[in-house]
Amino acid sequence: MSAASGTVVAFPGRRPNQIGFAREELMRILDLYGRMVAAGEWRDYAMDFTKDTATFAAFRRTAERPQARIEKRPALRNRQGMWTLFGEHGQVLKRGHELAGVIAPVERRLLKAVDD
Repeated sequence: MSAASGTVVAFPGRRPNQIGFAREELMRILDLYGRMVAAGEWRDYAMDFTKDTATFAAFRRTAERPQARIEKRPALRNRQGMWTLFGEHGQVLKRGHELAGVIAPVERRLLKAVDD
């Protein structure tokens, strides 16, 4: 997998079957998830990988809708950015080219929860 392009490198002449997270991306996301669990905000997560997107969803309770969803869609990397942060009701909270900027609203909420 190439970290710069955000795509899976397949054998020559073949397209990748699915999009995934690079190791650094997944470490950043799971670090945030661990801190949110420690703060009592999240309790469960799910990941989904398709040929177009890689998705990480975080849940307050398992049976509910995800409280936050981070989506990587490399096809949009030259437009509004391949990263999107969705809220609990499916609204787009942030889009961007860098993962750190897209998850910043969640990290700010975490800092606020820790200060309270």
